Amino acid sequence: MPSLSSFGRRVRKLWHGADLALVGQRRERRMRMLSSLVMIVMGLLWGLFFSSRGYWAIVIMDVTIILSGVAVFALTLRNQARSANLILFGALILIVVASTLLLDPPTLMAPRATHLYLLPVAVGALMAFRDEPLWLRYGMSLFCLLLFVALAASNWRPTDLYALPDDVRIVGSWVQGVAAMALFFLLLHILQSDTAERSELDRDLRAAIREQQFVLYYQPQLNGAGRVIGAELLIRWQHPQRGLLAPGEFIDHAENTGLIIPIGQWVLEQTAAQLRRWKDDPLFGDLGLAVNISQKQFSQSSFVAEILGLIERHGIDARRLELELTETLIVHDMEDLTRKMTALVEHGVRFSLDDFGTGFSSLSHLKRLPLSKLKIDRSFICDVLTDANSETIVRTVIALGQSMGMTVIAEGVETEAQRRFLADNGCTQFQGYLLGRPMPLADFSTFVQRHNG
Repeated sequence: MPSLSSFGRRVRKLWHGADLALVGQRRERRMRMLSSLVMIVMGLLWGLFFSSRGYWAIVIMDVTIILSGVAVFALTLRNQARSANLILFGALILIVVASTLLLDPPTLMAPRATHLYLLPVAVGALMAFRDEPLWLRYGMSLFCLLLFVALAASNWRPTDLYALPDDVRIVGSWVQGVAAMALFFLLLHILQSDTAERSELDRDLRAAIREQQFVLYYQPQLNGAGRVIGAELLIRWQHPQRGLLAPGEFIDHAENTGLIIPIGQWVLEQTAAQLRRWKDDPLFGDLGLAVNISQKQFSQSSFVAEILGLIERHGIDARRLELELTETLIVHDMEDLTRKMTALVEHGVRFSLDDFGTGFSSLSHLKRLPLSKLKIDRSFICDVLTDANSETIVRTVIALGQSMGMTVIAEGVETEAQRRFLADNGCTQFQGYLLGRPMPLADFSTFVQRHNG
Protein backbone atom coordinates (compact mmCIF):
# COMPACT_ATOMS: atom_id res chain seq x y z
CA MET A 1 0.00 0.00 0.00
CA PRO A 2 1.43 3.42 -0.79
CA SER A 3 2.40 5.36 2.31
CA LEU A 4 0.92 8.75 3.07
CA SER A 5 4.37 10.17 2.42
CA SER A 6 4.72 8.33 -0.91
CA PHE A 7 1.14 8.70 -2.21
CA GLY A 8 2.21 11.54 -4.50
CA ARG A 9 4.89 9.46 -6.21
CA ARG A 10 2.68 6.42 -6.62
CA VAL A 11 -0.60 7.87 -7.84
CA ARG A 12 0.78 10.07 -10.61
CA LYS A 13 0.40 7.07 -12.93
CA LEU A 14 -3.27 6.77 -12.00
CA TRP A 15 -4.44 10.35 -11.48
CA HIS A 16 -3.99 13.45 -13.54
CA GLY A 17 -4.32 17.02 -12.37
CA ALA A 18 -2.68 20.40 -12.22
CA ASP A 19 -2.03 20.48 -8.50
CA LEU A 20 0.15 23.25 -7.18
CA ALA A 21 2.83 21.01 -5.73
CA LEU A 22 3.32 19.00 -8.91
CA VAL A 23 3.29 22.13 -11.06
CA GLY A 24 6.18 23.46 -9.00
CA GLN A 25 8.07 20.19 -9.27
CA ARG A 26 7.60 20.03 -13.04
CA ARG A 27 8.65 23.66 -13.37
CA GLU A 28 11.83 23.03 -11.38
CA ARG A 29 12.56 19.92 -13.45
CA ARG A 30 12.20 21.87 -16.71
CA MET A 31 14.37 24.68 -15.39
CA ARG A 32 17.12 22.23 -14.40
CA MET A 33 17.03 20.51 -17.77
CA LEU A 34 17.08 23.83 -19.63
CA SER A 35 19.93 25.07 -17.46
CA SER A 36 21.92 21.91 -18.12
CA LEU A 37 21.44 22.24 -21.88
CA VAL A 38 22.52 25.89 -21.76
CA MET A 39 25.63 24.87 -19.81
CA ILE A 40 26.51 22.23 -22.38
CA VAL A 41 25.99 24.51 -25.38
CA MET A 42 27.77 27.52 -23.85
CA GLY A 43 30.61 25.32 -22.63
CA LEU A 44 31.10 23.95 -26.15
CA LEU A 45 31.00 27.38 -27.80
CA TRP A 46 33.34 29.07 -25.33
CA GLY A 47 35.59 26.01 -25.27
CA LEU A 48 36.04 26.19 -29.03
CA PHE A 49 36.56 29.96 -28.90
CA PHE A 50 39.23 29.95 -26.19
CA SER A 51 40.97 26.81 -27.48
CA SER A 52 41.50 28.60 -30.81
CA ARG A 53 43.36 31.31 -28.89
CA GLY A 54 45.31 28.91 -26.70
CA TYR A 55 43.66 29.93 -23.41
CA TRP A 56 43.84 26.41 -22.00
CA ALA A 57 43.04 27.34 -18.41
CA ILE A 58 39.66 28.66 -19.55
CA VAL A 59 39.16 25.64 -21.82
CA ILE A 60 39.53 23.40 -18.76
CA MET A 61 36.83 25.45 -17.06
CA ASP A 62 34.61 25.08 -20.14
CA VAL A 63 35.09 21.30 -20.11
CA THR A 64 34.08 21.28 -16.43
CA ILE A 65 30.94 23.24 -17.34
CA ILE A 66 30.05 20.75 -20.09
CA LEU A 67 30.53 17.75 -17.80
CA SER A 68 28.48 19.44 -15.09
CA GLY A 69 25.68 20.08 -17.57
CA VAL A 70 25.66 16.44 -18.64
CA ALA A 71 25.60 15.32 -15.00
CA VAL A 72 22.73 17.67 -14.13
CA PHE A 73 20.72 16.47 -17.14
CA ALA A 74 21.28 12.79 -16.29
CA LEU A 75 20.45 13.23 -12.61
CA THR A 76 17.30 15.17 -13.47
CA LEU A 77 16.13 12.34 -15.73
CA ARG A 78 16.66 9.96 -12.79
CA ASN A 79 14.68 12.28 -10.47
CA GLN A 80 17.67 12.86 -8.20
CA ALA A 81 16.81 16.48 -7.59
CA ARG A 82 19.16 17.20 -4.70
CA SER A 83 22.27 15.86 -6.45
CA ALA A 84 21.32 17.66 -9.67
CA ASN A 85 20.81 20.94 -7.82
CA LEU A 86 24.09 20.64 -5.94
CA ILE A 87 26.03 20.12 -9.16
CA LEU A 88 24.06 22.83 -10.98
CA PHE A 89 24.61 25.52 -8.39
CA GLY A 90 28.18 24.44 -7.78
CA ALA A 91 28.85 24.83 -11.49
CA LEU A 92 27.04 28.19 -11.67
CA ILE A 93 29.08 29.57 -8.78
CA LEU A 94 32.27 28.29 -10.39
CA ILE A 95 31.36 29.90 -13.72
CA VAL A 96 30.53 33.28 -12.20
CA VAL A 97 33.55 33.45 -9.89
CA ALA A 98 36.01 32.21 -12.50
CA SER A 99 34.63 34.54 -15.18
CA THR A 100 34.75 37.48 -12.76
CA LEU A 101 38.35 36.85 -11.75
CA LEU A 102 39.77 35.83 -15.13
CA LEU A 103 37.74 37.66 -17.76
CA ASP A 104 36.33 40.65 -15.90
CA PRO A 105 38.97 42.31 -13.68
CA PRO A 106 38.03 45.85 -12.61
CA THR A 107 39.79 48.81 -14.22
CA LEU A 108 39.32 52.59 -14.14
CA MET A 109 37.39 52.42 -17.40
CA ALA A 110 35.25 49.33 -16.75
CA PRO A 111 34.10 48.06 -13.35
CA ARG A 112 33.30 44.46 -12.62
CA ALA A 113 29.82 43.26 -13.60
CA THR A 114 29.92 39.46 -13.89
CA HIS A 115 29.70 39.04 -10.11
CA LEU A 116 26.18 40.52 -10.23
CA TYR A 117 24.92 37.11 -11.38
CA LEU A 118 25.58 35.81 -7.86
CA LEU A 119 22.45 37.67 -6.72
CA PRO A 120 19.99 35.70 -8.92
CA VAL A 121 21.94 32.53 -8.15
CA ALA A 122 21.35 33.17 -4.43
CA VAL A 123 17.59 33.59 -5.02
CA GLY A 124 17.55 30.51 -7.24
CA ALA A 125 19.14 28.48 -4.44
CA LEU A 126 16.33 29.49 -2.09
CA MET A 127 13.87 28.06 -4.60
CA ALA A 128 15.78 24.93 -5.59
CA PHE A 129 16.58 23.86 -2.02
CA ARG A 130 13.33 24.97 -0.39
CA ASP A 131 12.43 21.45 0.76
CA GLU A 132 15.95 20.65 1.92
CA PRO A 133 17.36 21.17 5.45
CA LEU A 134 17.69 24.82 6.47
CA TRP A 135 21.49 24.65 6.60
CA LEU A 136 21.58 23.66 2.94
CA ARG A 137 18.90 26.05 1.69
CA TYR A 138 20.15 29.16 3.45
CA GLY A 139 23.80 28.07 3.49
CA MET A 140 23.94 27.98 -0.30
CA SER A 141 22.28 31.39 -0.61
CA LEU A 142 24.48 32.98 2.06
CA PHE A 143 27.57 31.55 0.38
CA CYS A 144 26.58 33.23 -2.90
CA LEU A 145 25.98 36.55 -1.12
CA LEU A 146 29.32 36.38 0.69
CA LEU A 147 31.08 35.74 -2.62
CA PHE A 148 29.21 38.70 -4.11
CA VAL A 149 30.35 41.01 -1.31
CA ALA A 150 33.95 39.75 -1.55
CA LEU A 151 34.13 40.30 -5.32
CA ALA A 152 32.35 43.67 -5.15
CA ALA A 153 34.68 44.98 -2.43
CA SER A 154 37.93 43.69 -3.88
CA ASN A 155 40.05 44.42 -6.95
CA TRP A 156 42.06 41.22 -6.60
CA ARG A 157 42.51 38.91 -9.57
CA PRO A 158 44.99 36.06 -10.07
CA THR A 159 46.15 37.23 -13.51
CA ASP A 160 45.38 39.69 -16.32
CA LEU A 161 46.31 37.17 -19.00
CA TYR A 162 42.71 36.36 -19.92
CA ALA A 163 41.16 39.77 -19.30
CA LEU A 164 38.84 41.05 -22.01
CA PRO A 165 39.66 44.48 -23.52
CA ASP A 166 38.18 47.51 -21.78
CA ASP A 167 36.17 48.59 -24.82
CA VAL A 168 34.42 45.19 -24.79
CA ARG A 169 33.93 45.23 -21.02
CA ILE A 170 32.47 48.76 -20.93
CA VAL A 171 29.55 47.65 -23.10
CA GLY A 172 29.52 44.29 -21.37
CA SER A 173 29.16 45.89 -17.94
CA TRP A 174 25.90 47.53 -18.99
CA VAL A 175 24.63 44.43 -20.72
CA GLN A 176 25.55 42.10 -17.87
CA GLY A 177 24.20 44.51 -15.26
CA VAL A 178 20.83 44.74 -17.00
CA ALA A 179 20.70 40.98 -17.64
CA ALA A 180 21.65 40.07 -14.05
CA MET A 181 19.09 42.45 -12.55
CA ALA A 182 16.36 41.27 -14.94
CA LEU A 183 17.08 37.67 -13.96
CA PHE A 184 17.16 38.69 -10.31
CA PHE A 185 13.74 40.36 -10.60
CA LEU A 186 12.28 37.39 -12.51
CA LEU A 187 13.41 34.90 -9.88
CA LEU A 188 12.10 37.11 -7.08
CA HIS A 189 8.74 37.19 -8.85
CA ILE A 190 8.71 33.39 -9.21
CA LEU A 191 9.74 32.96 -5.57
CA GLN A 192 6.97 35.29 -4.42
CA SER A 193 4.39 33.52 -6.61
CA ASP A 194 5.53 30.12 -5.39
CA THR A 195 5.34 31.25 -1.78
CA ALA A 196 1.81 32.54 -2.37
CA GLU A 197 0.78 29.21 -3.95
CA ARG A 198 2.19 27.25 -1.03
CA SER A 199 0.54 29.59 1.45
CA GLU A 200 -2.79 29.05 -0.29
CA LEU A 201 -2.35 25.27 -0.24
CA ASP A 202 -1.31 25.42 3.40
CA ARG A 203 -4.35 27.52 4.31
CA ASP A 204 -6.70 25.20 2.40
CA LEU A 205 -5.17 22.10 3.99
CA ARG A 206 -5.63 23.50 7.48
CA ALA A 207 -9.25 24.25 6.65
CA ALA A 208 -9.66 20.72 5.28
CA ILE A 209 -8.37 19.25 8.54
CA ARG A 210 -10.59 21.51 10.59
CA GLU A 211 -13.71 20.86 8.48
CA GLN A 212 -12.91 17.18 7.77
CA GLN A 213 -13.00 17.50 3.99
CA PHE A 214 -11.14 14.23 3.48
CA VAL A 215 -12.70 10.97 2.36
CA LEU A 216 -11.37 7.43 2.30
CA TYR A 217 -11.39 5.09 -0.66
CA TYR A 218 -11.04 1.32 -0.31
CA GLN A 219 -9.01 -0.83 -2.68
CA PRO A 220 -9.90 -4.51 -2.23
CA GLN A 221 -7.33 -7.14 -1.34
CA LEU A 222 -8.22 -10.69 -2.36
CA ASN A 223 -6.84 -14.13 -1.62
CA GLY A 224 -6.19 -16.92 -4.08
CA ALA A 225 -9.79 -18.12 -3.85
CA GLY A 226 -11.11 -14.74 -4.95
CA ARG A 227 -12.49 -13.75 -1.55
CA VAL A 228 -12.03 -10.26 -0.18
CA ILE A 229 -9.80 -10.37 2.90
CA GLY A 230 -9.45 -6.64 3.46
CA ALA A 231 -8.70 -3.33 1.84
CA GLU A 232 -6.06 -0.71 1.50
CA LEU A 233 -7.22 2.73 2.59
CA LEU A 234 -6.44 5.63 0.24
CA ILE A 235 -7.15 9.21 1.18
CA ARG A 236 -8.82 11.79 -1.06
CA TRP A 237 -9.53 15.47 -0.48
CA GLN A 238 -13.01 16.74 -1.30
CA HIS A 239 -11.93 20.32 -2.02
CA PRO A 240 -14.89 22.77 -1.97
CA GLN A 241 -13.73 24.50 -5.18
CA ARG A 242 -11.47 22.03 -6.98
CA GLY A 243 -13.45 18.87 -6.41
CA LEU A 244 -12.02 15.48 -5.47
CA LEU A 245 -8.23 15.67 -5.28
CA ALA A 246 -5.83 12.75 -5.41
CA PRO A 247 -3.15 12.35 -2.72
CA GLY A 248 -0.44 13.60 -5.09
CA GLU A 249 -1.97 17.05 -4.92
CA PHE A 250 -1.45 17.61 -1.20
CA ILE A 251 0.38 14.79 0.63
CA ASP A 252 3.92 15.99 -0.21
CA HIS A 253 3.07 19.45 1.11
CA ALA A 254 1.51 17.91 4.21
CA GLU A 255 4.72 15.96 4.82
CA ASN A 256 6.90 19.04 4.49
CA THR A 257 4.75 21.17 6.79
CA GLY A 258 3.95 18.57 9.45
CA LEU A 259 0.24 18.58 8.61
CA ILE A 260 0.64 14.91 7.78
CA ILE A 261 0.36 14.18 11.52
CA PRO A 262 -3.24 15.38 12.03
CA ILE A 263 -4.19 13.94 8.64
CA GLY A 264 -2.74 10.58 9.62
CA GLN A 265 -4.52 10.71 12.96
CA TRP A 266 -7.81 11.35 11.16
CA VAL A 267 -7.21 8.35 8.87
CA LEU A 268 -6.52 6.09 11.86
CA GLU A 269 -9.60 7.35 13.69
CA GLN A 270 -11.81 6.68 10.66
CA THR A 271 -10.24 3.25 10.19
CA ALA A 272 -10.92 2.21 13.77
CA ALA A 273 -14.47 3.53 13.60
CA GLN A 274 -15.15 1.49 10.45
CA LEU A 275 -13.68 -1.66 11.96
CA ARG A 276 -15.99 -1.14 14.96
CA ARG A 277 -19.03 -0.86 12.67
CA TRP A 278 -18.04 -4.10 10.95
CA LYS A 279 -17.16 -5.97 14.14
CA ASP A 280 -20.45 -7.81 14.63
CA ASP A 281 -21.30 -8.21 10.94
CA PRO A 282 -20.63 -11.82 9.82
CA LEU A 283 -19.86 -10.65 6.28
CA PHE A 284 -17.41 -7.92 7.23
CA GLY A 285 -16.18 -8.89 10.68
CA ASP A 286 -13.11 -10.76 9.42
CA LEU A 287 -11.94 -8.04 7.03
CA GLY A 288 -8.74 -6.16 7.78
CA LEU A 289 -7.89 -2.58 6.91
CA ALA A 290 -4.38 -1.46 6.01
CA VAL A 291 -3.18 2.06 6.77
CA ASN A 292 0.26 3.38 6.05
CA ILE A 293 2.07 5.45 8.64
CA SER A 294 4.26 8.37 7.65
CA GLN A 295 7.69 8.81 9.14
CA LYS A 296 6.72 11.95 11.05
CA GLN A 297 3.65 10.29 12.46
CA PHE A 298 5.51 7.18 13.57
CA SER A 299 8.31 9.22 15.18
CA GLN A 300 5.89 10.85 17.62
CA SER A 301 6.70 9.74 21.17
CA SER A 302 2.98 9.21 21.83
CA PHE A 303 2.41 7.01 18.78
CA VAL A 304 2.10 3.68 20.60
CA ALA A 305 -0.18 5.13 23.26
CA GLU A 306 -2.39 6.71 20.59
CA ILE A 307 -2.80 3.44 18.68
CA LEU A 308 -3.56 1.45 21.82
CA GLY A 309 -5.98 4.13 22.97
CA LEU A 310 -7.69 4.02 19.59
CA ILE A 311 -8.11 0.25 19.81
CA GLU A 312 -9.46 0.39 23.36
CA ARG A 313 -11.77 3.33 22.72
CA HIS A 314 -13.43 1.69 19.72
CA GLY A 315 -13.28 -1.83 21.11
CA ILE A 316 -11.90 -3.32 17.89
CA ASP A 317 -9.91 -6.49 17.26
CA ALA A 318 -6.33 -5.24 16.92
CA ARG A 319 -5.58 -8.04 14.45
CA ARG A 320 -7.85 -6.31 11.92
CA LEU A 321 -5.64 -3.21 11.94
CA GLU A 322 -2.61 -3.36 9.69
CA LEU A 323 0.00 -0.61 9.75
CA GLU A 324 2.19 -0.39 6.67
CA LEU A 325 5.73 0.93 6.76
CA THR A 326 7.85 1.97 3.80
CA GLU A 327 11.47 0.97 3.38
CA THR A 328 12.64 4.56 3.70
CA LEU A 329 11.05 4.77 7.15
CA ILE A 330 12.73 1.73 8.64
CA VAL A 331 16.29 2.96 8.12
CA HIS A 332 16.00 6.10 10.25
CA ASP A 333 15.93 4.80 13.83
CA MET A 334 15.85 1.03 14.05
CA GLU A 335 15.89 0.93 17.84
CA ASP A 336 12.88 3.24 18.21
CA LEU A 337 11.10 1.48 15.35
CA THR A 338 11.64 -1.99 16.77
CA ARG A 339 10.56 -0.92 20.26
CA LYS A 340 7.31 0.65 19.07
CA MET A 341 6.48 -2.17 16.67
CA THR A 342 7.07 -4.81 19.33
CA ALA A 343 4.84 -2.99 21.81
CA LEU A 344 1.99 -2.86 19.30
CA VAL A 345 2.46 -6.42 18.01
CA GLU A 346 2.12 -7.68 21.58
CA HIS A 347 -1.39 -6.23 21.53
CA GLY A 348 -2.26 -7.85 18.20
CA VAL A 349 -1.54 -5.05 15.70
CA ARG A 350 -0.06 -6.33 12.44
CA PHE A 351 2.71 -4.68 10.42
CA SER A 352 3.56 -4.97 6.75
CA LEU A 353 6.44 -3.63 4.68
CA ASP A 354 5.45 -1.67 1.58
CA ASP A 355 7.55 -0.96 -1.50
CA PHE A 356 9.83 -3.88 -0.69
CA GLY A 357 12.87 -3.91 -2.96
CA THR A 358 12.66 -0.23 -3.95
CA GLY A 359 14.23 1.38 -0.87
CA PHE A 360 17.12 0.77 1.49
CA SER A 361 16.06 -2.08 3.74
CA SER A 362 18.19 -5.18 4.10
CA LEU A 363 17.71 -8.73 5.30
CA SER A 364 19.00 -7.65 8.72
CA HIS A 365 16.06 -5.24 8.95
CA LEU A 366 13.61 -7.98 8.08
CA LYS A 367 15.15 -10.25 10.69
CA ARG A 368 14.84 -7.66 13.47
CA LEU A 369 11.37 -6.31 12.75
CA PRO A 370 8.14 -8.12 13.76
CA LEU A 371 6.59 -7.95 10.30
CA SER A 372 3.71 -10.16 9.23
CA LYS A 373 3.48 -9.23 5.56
CA LEU A 374 5.65 -8.18 2.61
CA LYS A 375 4.18 -6.20 -0.24
CA ILE A 376 5.74 -6.54 -3.68
CA ASP A 377 5.97 -3.14 -5.33
CA ARG A 378 3.91 -2.53 -8.46
CA SER A 379 7.04 -1.54 -10.39
CA PHE A 380 8.10 -5.19 -10.38
CA ILE A 381 4.64 -6.56 -11.13
CA CYS A 382 3.99 -4.41 -14.20
CA ASP A 383 6.73 -6.09 -16.25
CA VAL A 384 7.14 -9.38 -14.40
CA LEU A 385 6.17 -11.29 -17.56
CA THR A 386 8.55 -9.44 -19.87
CA ASP A 387 11.58 -8.56 -17.77
CA ALA A 388 13.83 -11.31 -16.44
CA ASN A 389 15.14 -9.18 -13.59
CA SER A 390 11.65 -8.33 -12.35
CA GLU A 391 10.68 -11.99 -12.57
CA THR A 392 13.70 -13.00 -10.49
CA ILE A 393 13.01 -10.31 -7.90
CA VAL A 394 9.37 -11.31 -7.56
CA ARG A 395 10.23 -15.00 -7.18
CA THR A 396 12.88 -14.13 -4.59
CA VAL A 397 10.58 -11.90 -2.54
CA ILE A 398 7.86 -14.56 -2.47
CA ALA A 399 10.34 -17.25 -1.41
CA LEU A 400 11.88 -14.93 1.18
CA GLY A 401 8.52 -14.07 2.69
CA GLN A 402 7.48 -17.71 2.87
CA SER A 403 10.77 -18.76 4.49
CA MET A 404 10.37 -16.07 7.17
CA GLY A 405 6.75 -16.95 7.88
CA MET A 406 5.32 -13.80 6.32
CA THR A 407 2.38 -13.37 4.00
CA VAL A 408 3.26 -11.94 0.57
CA ILE A 409 0.83 -9.66 -1.25
CA ALA A 410 1.34 -8.26 -4.74
CA GLU A 411 0.05 -4.80 -5.63
CA GLY A 412 -0.56 -3.43 -9.09
CA VAL A 413 -1.95 -6.67 -10.53
CA GLU A 414 -3.58 -5.60 -13.79
CA THR A 415 -3.80 -8.74 -15.93
CA GLU A 416 -4.93 -12.30 -15.38
CA ALA A 417 -1.56 -13.52 -16.63
CA GLN A 418 0.21 -11.57 -13.89
CA ARG A 419 -2.11 -12.96 -11.23
CA ARG A 420 -1.63 -16.50 -12.50
CA PHE A 421 2.17 -16.14 -12.51
CA LEU A 422 2.13 -14.82 -8.95
CA ALA A 423 -0.15 -17.59 -7.74
CA ASP A 424 1.95 -20.27 -9.44
CA ASN A 425 5.00 -18.96 -7.56
CA GLY A 426 3.36 -18.97 -4.15
CA CYS A 427 1.90 -15.49 -3.76
CA THR A 428 -1.35 -15.78 -1.79
CA GLN A 429 -2.82 -12.27 -1.79
CA PHE A 430 -3.43 -9.79 -4.59
CA GLN A 431 -4.39 -6.19 -5.13
CA GLY A 432 -4.75 -4.17 -8.32
CA TYR A 433 -7.03 -2.90 -11.05
CA LEU A 434 -7.69 -6.42 -12.30
CA LEU A 435 -9.39 -7.19 -9.00
CA GLY A 436 -10.82 -3.83 -8.01
CA ARG A 437 -10.06 -0.13 -8.23
CA PRO A 438 -10.11 2.18 -5.19
CA MET A 439 -13.78 2.86 -4.43
CA PRO A 440 -16.00 4.64 -1.90
CA LEU A 441 -17.24 2.70 1.11
CA ALA A 442 -20.68 2.02 -0.36
CA ASP A 443 -19.21 0.51 -3.52
CA PHE A 444 -16.71 -1.51 -1.48
CA SER A 445 -19.54 -2.94 0.63
CA THR A 446 -21.32 -4.03 -2.55
CA PHE A 447 -18.05 -5.50 -3.84
CA VAL A 448 -17.62 -7.57 -0.67
CA GLN A 449 -21.19 -8.81 -0.80
CA ARG A 450 -20.70 -9.91 -4.41
CA HIS A 451 -17.44 -11.79 -3.72
CA ASN A 452 -17.97 -13.08 -0.18
CA GLY A 453 -21.74 -13.38 0.05
